[in-house]
Amino acid sequence: MRDLRLLPKAHLHTHLESTVRPATIRELGGDPPVQDRPFRDFREFADQRAQVRALLREPGHFRRIAEEFCQDEAAQGVRYAEVTFTAAAHGERVGDPDMPLEAVLEGLAAGAERYGIRTRVILDHSRRRPAERLWHSLKLAVRHPQVVAIGLAGDESHPAAPFAEVLQAAREAGVHLVHHAGETAGPASVREALTVGHAERIGHGIRVLEDPELVAELRSRRVPLEVCPFSNVLLGLVPSLAEHPLPRLVEAGLTVTLNTDGETSLAAEYQRAREVFGCSDAELADLARASVECGFAPAEVKAQVCAEIGRWLDG
Repeated sequence: MRDLRLLPKAHLHTHLESTVRPATIRELGGDPPVQDRPFRDFREFADQRAQVRALLREPGHFRRIAEEFCQDEAAQGVRYAEVTFTAAAHGERVGDPDMPLEAVLEGLAAGAERYGIRTRVILDHSRRRPAERLWHSLKLAVRHPQVVAIGLAGDESHPAAPFAEVLQAAREAGVHLVHHAGETAGPASVREALTVGHAERIGHGIRVLEDPELVAELRSRRVPLEVCPFSNVLLGLVPSLAEHPLPRLVEAGLTVTLNTDGETSLAAEYQRAREVFGCSDAELADLARASVECGFAPAEVKAQVCAEIGRWLDG
């Protein structure tokens, strides 16, 4: 079998704060999360990750985790990554609205040069937080070309409507929009992400199969889904990997990309797709190619990585 670590990939849905190495967490004074069972609920998951975020206080902390992210992703065969970062929340917490993102961008630039990986940033915003914070995220995105998108995340029971004005402003400013939806809530959250949120991709979207009309719309519009199977099981949203809807999403003709949510390595996610879903190397290459094509990378980067995927499959 072909080595899946060597399969050239794009990674579109991973949270920087969830990728911090256990050794780094220890050095920063924390205890690495140990998860040997699914979370009881989304709140437990969020609280655990908040403990890790609280360790990040200085510019060097943010630069370090960003550069280490590049090294770890490159080792998994990732050529291009769009990493999600909650910059505005960190800025409020440390009392410097600009420092966390600027430090992360410095770390990503250093990692790109050292490990040969291209990266861009998506700024996310908790639906539980006020719109003023999202306005600041938009200002950061407009100021920094390396930020390609903003989006809503967190508890999907909170509607997108309160953020309609800033999301429209982002659209007019040419900032891409990518929202979490259809993960903890049903198809209605995806419809709202498309209408109110002007979503160009859907983070997760695993519950869209509950609404055939929505499936048809997503298929005709070719709106990609950022599917993260292991994370969905870890959060207790799917009973097991064998019961995950990823194969049915593909069979429905939807545009599916394979991602981690920051809860595992991307090569391991592809390995599970091979072992649990029975994906052939050609099907895995199709998933990798879809991730490249659905990203916000420049056209020449997409062409280069797609060519590398072809050479992996032919080898």
